[in-house]
Amino acid sequence: MQIIDNPTPSEWPSLLTRPTFEAKALQNTVKEILFNVKTRGDQALFEYNTEFDKADITDLQVSPVEIKEAIQQVDDALKEAIKTAANNIRAFHKAQGRDMLTVETMPGVTCWRKSIPIQNVGIYIPGGTAPLFSTVLMLAIPASLAGCEEIVLCTPPQADGSINPVILFTAGLVGVKKLYKTGGAQAVAAMAYGTDTIPKVSKIFGPGNQFVTEAKQQVSLEGIAIDMPAGPSEVAIIADASADASFIAADLLSQAEHGVDSQVLLICTDHDKVKKVNTEIEKQLSQLPRKEIAQQSLQNSKAVVMKDLGLAIEISNAYAPEHLIICTADSGEVADKITNAGSVFIGAYTPESAGDYASGTNHTLPTNGAAMAYSGVSLDSFMKQVTYQKIDAEGLRKLGPVIEKMAEAEQLEAHKRAVSIRLEKIGR
Repeated sequence: MQIIDNPTPSEWPSLLTRPTFEAKALQNTVKEILFNVKTRGDQALFEYNTEFDKADITDLQVSPVEIKEAIQQVDDALKEAIKTAANNIRAFHKAQGRDMLTVETMPGVTCWRKSIPIQNVGIYIPGGTAPLFSTVLMLAIPASLAGCEEIVLCTPPQADGSINPVILFTAGLVGVKKLYKTGGAQAVAAMAYGTDTIPKVSKIFGPGNQFVTEAKQQVSLEGIAIDMPAGPSEVAIIADASADASFIAADLLSQAEHGVDSQVLLICTDHDKVKKVNTEIEKQLSQLPRKEIAQQSLQNSKAVVMKDLGLAIEISNAYAPEHLIICTADSGEVADKITNAGSVFIGAYTPESAGDYASGTNHTLPTNGAAMAYSGVSLDSFMKQVTYQKIDAEGLRKLGPVIEKMAEAEQLEAHKRAVSIRLEKIGR
């Protein structure tokens, strides 16, 4: 990794820039895919399966037989690991449920808010070089807990037309019944517009590459809700001289192996530690099956040496990473000062992999600086918060003049009369 010593705040914006494609070309390519799927439906999806995934298939929907066969192909030890992770994720997300909030704001005026599940949701599960079956757990479990009536899952087919068996086992475990063989921007289009085979949904969830992210953003302009701008994965690590270089290197590589457009950032207060981390990266990299992908990712990655932890925290908050690992002697105190991050991992024995798989928190998180304003996926992501109000006659007598005065000041006479007519009926 490139080492940058004590950059000034004016240098931070360029230093923290994420790797991107040329924006206009990306937008145009995705726009064409969306239009093609919107107008040609299933036929466009079959063609994109052939073009992008080299899969010639005749049925987009995964059959019950395929799911049954997939269950038999998954190792029993892996099944048990997935079940343990599912239990932890279910426990954490179930605890996020909210009681209905009811408030009498003044005598006779009652307001309340109720959570209502989104009826139809779509889940995108990346496939390709690393089929993310863990994302099935992260999205389908809270969707099920929320009470969503229809859960649609799209994931890219393999070259032989099949879906990774672990994805199918996991989907079956958490109760997803509608699974479809299509990936990328075209899968987002299918869920956004609907086709003869794939149902239209109200909200689309799931991470993906820049094409998936761009597709989600474009369909969101047409009224389809999305979870967040979740693009290529990223991690930042805040470390000091007390940190274990081998732990840091392993964490950086665990993100770098996601894809060539992933980014890792080390923020450290000790220059010698950074050198040791770089040495460890080279040693560990040679042992990785996905070392070529990790190597390309590391070309976009940096190690920043800061004078003290205060500045390290500042630059981390400016970066707003998807994942933030804190490997310092006082990791808890540092964590308390973090304001921008998708998910925070505190202490030497809390690898980012824990959140990716099994600790219980959700790994579908805001990337590309979106953690400045967005939260990761939670139970609330699959719910609508609907507000209600009920006013009795005595309440309207008290509140009505307030409404009349405000409506009159805004020159909205019909608003005022909606109150005045009622007050005249009941007697002021």
